[in-house]
This record gives sequence, C-alpha cells and structure tokens, in this order.
Amino acid sequence: MKRRSFLKKSAVAAGAATFAIPAMGNQIIGLKDKGIFEFRHYHIAFGRNKGLLEDYFKKALIPLLNKFEVKVGAFDEYSLEEPASVYTLFAYPSPATYFSVQEALATDTAFLEASKSYREIPAAAAVYSRYETLLLEAFDAMPALSVPAEKQGLFELRIYESATEDAGNRKIRMFNNGEIALFLKVGLLPVFFGKILAGKYMPALVYMVGFRDMAERDANWKKFGSHEEWIAMRAKPEYADTVSNIHRIFLTPASYSQI
Repeated sequence: MKRRSFLKKSAVAAGAATFAIPAMGNQIIGLKDKGIFEFRHYHIAFGRNKGLLEDYFKKALIPLLNKFEVKVGAFDEYSLEEPASVYTLFAYPSPATYFSVQEALATDTAFLEASKSYREIPAAAAVYSRYETLLLEAFDAMPALSVPAEKQGLFELRIYESATEDAGNRKIRMFNNGEIALFLKVGLLPVFFGKILAGKYMPALVYMVGFRDMAERDANWKKFGSHEEWIAMRAKPEYADTVSNIHRIFLTPASYSQI
C-alpha cells in the first residue's frame, strides 16, 4: 500500500470519533481529526537579525500553511534574553495534512517564489545556529488547537517528563479524565496538549496555557493548586509518580502570531 493512501485511510479512521470540550469562549480549530502539533525552538545566532526569519514566516511559510488550514503561533521569550530565540507552533488539523505540507514545501510554486531570498541566504550569514522540533499528538480530551477568544499577553509552555512510558501514559489519562476540565473551571485556558512523538525529553507531554499577564497566571495557578478536585485527583494511586521533571517556558506572542 502506498504511504499516501495509507495516511488518508488512517486520517479517516481517526476522524470517525467526535469530540467536544467546553472552551470558556475559546475557538476550537478543526475537530474532524485528531491534530498533530509541531513546536519549534529557533536559536538565533548571536548578532544576527531574527527579522529575516520572521519575514520568511510572514511572507512565505504562514501563507503556505494557511492554505492547508494550519494555524501558526509565533512567540518570543518573556525574558528577551540574548542571543534571542524564536518559538513557533504549527497546528495541523490531521496527520495527513502534516505530510501534505511537507510535500508542498518542495513543490508549491508560490511558496518557492516567496521564500527565494530566505532560501538563498549564504551559510556564513545563517540566521539561526540550530532549531529543535517536537512532534506532538493531540490528547483525546482536547484533539485540536484552541485559539483564545481574547488576545493573551503571556503564554506558559510546560513540558512534563516521565520516568517511564507507563508513567507518561498515566499522566495523559489524568489530563483526559478530569485535569483538563478542571483547568477550564479555574480559568487556566489551554491552547493545546500533546504527547511527544519525536524530539527531546521523551517520554514526555507538552501543553500551553494563556493569560493576560503574570498576575493572572499566578492567581489562576493558585486556584488550581488549592481546588478540592485537584487535591482528590492527585491522591489517586493510579496517578502516583507520573511526572519526574517539569520545564516551564514563558512566552509572549509575536505581532504576526495567529494565536
């Protein structure tokens, strides 16, 4: 069976189920299939102009991705440290869409023309030193991107490492079976949840929540931590020892971000 045919059939099978989640005014994007997320961290070379990378996003990559109904988040570090970093989130509505985009990156004539100046930057003047990618599978309880109804000034990305695959799967079940619903109840507005399929930190999961500012962030996490449902949930034996390490990254949205 050819790979393209297999992917299309797989996507149809994945889309057979329907999902719903209360979104506190957020707009859930693309509920036909369980989504795939790609989260990138670009390390800008010291002294280089990250504007060249951002122009490529705005003029070439984002227009191409939007043709496939892929939403793009773009973020800077909250601390604005140097050398700078740029973070991007690509929310693919289905696994098949991910592979269609990879093919279009090499064949779409409008994209190739719009990206020509970026692609011809000489190696000695490269904008970034490296970039890292995490490929993620959306959770059952939140199978697609959630775009905040109001513009958020701060996003918190969390990476939860687990000691074993079993521990990681149990933590995902915890989110699916009540923790995400509690997030919404206390005002922790999620953008996405994903299990890492490929990349650093495995086994691990990644999620992002949005806030107006750091004061709102602190207040809402405090409400969550003291909530009776969370206290009861974390005491259940099946959820014991599910997280071995946590990474937190605070981000602000770029002007051209679609999230």
